[in-house]
Amino acid sequence: MSKECVGVIGSGSFGTAVANILSKNSKVLLYARNAETVEKIKSTRISNGQHLHENITVTNSLEEVAQKCNVIFPVVPSSNFREMMRQFAPFLHPYHVLIHGTKGLDLILPHETPTDFKMDRSCIRTMSEVIREESVVVRVGCMAGPNLAKELALGHPAATVIASPFNEVINEGKRLLRSEKFQVYGNQDLKGVELCGVLKNIIAIASGIISGLGFGDNAKGLLISRGLVEMIYLGKALGGEISSFIGLAGIGDLVATASSQTSRNYTIGFKLAQGKSMDEAIAEMEETAEGVNTIKIIKQLADAQGIKPLITDTLYKILYEGMKPQDGLSYLMKYPGNIDIDFL
Repeated sequence: MSKECVGVIGSGSFGTAVANILSKNSKVLLYARNAETVEKIKSTRISNGQHLHENITVTNSLEEVAQKCNVIFPVVPSSNFREMMRQFAPFLHPYHVLIHGTKGLDLILPHETPTDFKMDRSCIRTMSEVIREESVVVRVGCMAGPNLAKELALGHPAATVIASPFNEVINEGKRLLRSEKFQVYGNQDLKGVELCGVLKNIIAIASGIISGLGFGDNAKGLLISRGLVEMIYLGKALGGEISSFIGLAGIGDLVATASSQTSRNYTIGFKLAQGKSMDEAIAEMEETAEGVNTIKIIKQLADAQGIKPLITDTLYKILYEGMKPQDGLSYLMKYPGNIDIDFL
């Protein structure tokens, strides 16, 4: 057991699971934003339904996390990530290492949008880019892979990818996270690995719809294979490398998230197929399903750039334009396709 202290920002289901994994090798300081939540966790030693390891201390002070921890894992929804970094930034120094676990995008648009404005890659930020924009931290990375929080909480065997252009960050991630039931791999394509985690959420929503409509594994296999192709095209357009998408953070995470009833994004799709509206489905969720916001961002980017990712485009119509899930599936099945794999 190391005497060092590692920070985790965010006490949601995944943040709590990460804290418990880290606690096997180090002391952990877990940050929760709400003071009442912190007091409740302290008294019950339960966070988001998970019992906390004895090596975990809970706090609602970002300053304390920065002072006591050199390596910090931010795990908060993308919609709150930039604001969290703005609050955190005054306490951070260049020696800090931040490895985030957020699978979402941040959208930046001009305050006054010209009539001929076209969205491009410069309007979209991954969470590592938000960290660099809002703080002095340089050594950043991300944690991505088939990491369903409920299975991690149960201690089931799993693995993740630590991605960073800095070998030091990858090695720190491996050292802190690796255990007999949790394997850790490295990848220097930070942007590609981040995009894997972001884009697979779109396909997971579609997978939930397929299951909700009562279709079987053949349809799901079709979706996952075509979804991977769409992820690769979008990932390349946004600056990722193909190799990341056919690894653990890409197809590994895609298969897990698109197949699991414990996945938030899968659950949203399932509820939509059962006749719930998007607002109703979201209201019934305890935590954020990142894919909903990702679909909106990717749709805007695709329209501006004149490209048409079929699955994303159809899901946008289901979520925001009132298309029935059954009609969306029928449209995708009727769309002519010629070549299976054409990106290699």
